[in-house]
Amino acid sequence: MSLSPEEETARKRYIVMNAVRIGGIAVLLIGIAMARGVVPGPWWLGAFLAVDGLITFFFAPTLLVRHWKKADRERPGGSDA
Repeated sequence: MSLSPEEETARKRYIVMNAVRIGGIAVLLIGIAMARGVVPGPWWLGAFLAVDGLITFFFAPTLLVRHWKKADRERPGGSDA
């Protein structure tokens, strides 16, 4: 089964968005473990990582989509919508 270039691009972007979300959850869990003392490290670093993981999970995919839409509009032949 051969995918069109648009479908291939959409597939790759979907994979990247999900990888970013999974990475955000991983950072969140490591941060919680560090803040609770399960993983060695200062509690403040664990708290920072936990907050960073939450921000990454919720906002990074949205920022990626905005970036991709802007790049698509600037590319010759991109959609104007």
